[in-house]
Amino acid sequence: MSPGRLVSLSQKVAIVTGAGRGIGRAIALAFAGEGASVVAVSRTLSEVEETMTQVQTLGAQALAVQADVSNRDDVAGVVDQTVQAFGTVDILVNNAGVQGPIGPLVENDADAWMQTVMINLVGPFLCCQAVLPVMIRQRRGKIINLSGGGATGPRPNFSAYAASKAAVVRLTETLAEEVKSYNIQVNAIAPGVVNTRMLDQVLAAGSAAGERALVEAQRQRETGGTPPELAVSLVVFLASEFSGKLTGKLIAAPYDPWREWAGKADELNATPLYTLRRLDPFIIKPLIKDLV
Repeated sequence: MSPGRLVSLSQKVAIVTGAGRGIGRAIALAFAGEGASVVAVSRTLSEVEETMTQVQTLGAQALAVQADVSNRDDVAGVVDQTVQAFGTVDILVNNAGVQGPIGPLVENDADAWMQTVMINLVGPFLCCQAVLPVMIRQRRGKIINLSGGGATGPRPNFSAYAASKAAVVRLTETLAEEVKSYNIQVNAIAPGVVNTRMLDQVLAAGSAAGERALVEAQRQRETGGTPPELAVSLVVFLASEFSGKLTGKLIAAPYDPWREWAGKADELNATPLYTLRRLDPFIIKPLIKDLV
């Protein structure tokens, strides 16, 4: 975003899943601060009602909906209630996600593994499928999917999470191609190592998480991790007019120069940069250094 320019989401309607706490709540509040009406979705009603109250305190309209994103009837209900309350859907943020079973794949509970995929991958699929008829009809829309650790490289002992988050990126890229003629942009973000309840789960898992993951989690707890404001600011950018027609990208909030991208959508869309292949300076520079 250009310095000194204000983002405005005035008169926009946004659905944010997993909005009961953490990054999801922060996104909902940021949208409200930019003037959007927010539909906050979570499996826990008390948490999402608290988000709704905070959104309303900022002067924005809000709706709290209890829903399981892996349940197609629940998801259809979210979109129906949104359209009834606000008339449309302009923005969808698929933030709801779970860590899933921690430990070697051979020891994972199969039901827990599959449920992780249902929430982390099937959930975004269902939410996208539900909002797309509205967005296609109005010929505009912004969809932002949250990816995460393991999407671009192996993450031992977190196979369900890593596989589902990698799949979210390819879903993003594929859907972006399908709907770009309708002026709908679909992007994924990697928020960085933000301190959330998932960090607590890694620490609680102990040796099952693996030595490397456990050391990284302990260091993250000590240093504070990636500020959540980075991911939130990136989501606001992608939901706003400043991202233009930028679509089909995986963007790392703490590493990629997305703040410089206003007006550069066509240039970026024409390259394989910032995709699941991760052909970008953040990946390439260390490789070049090792070769010379």
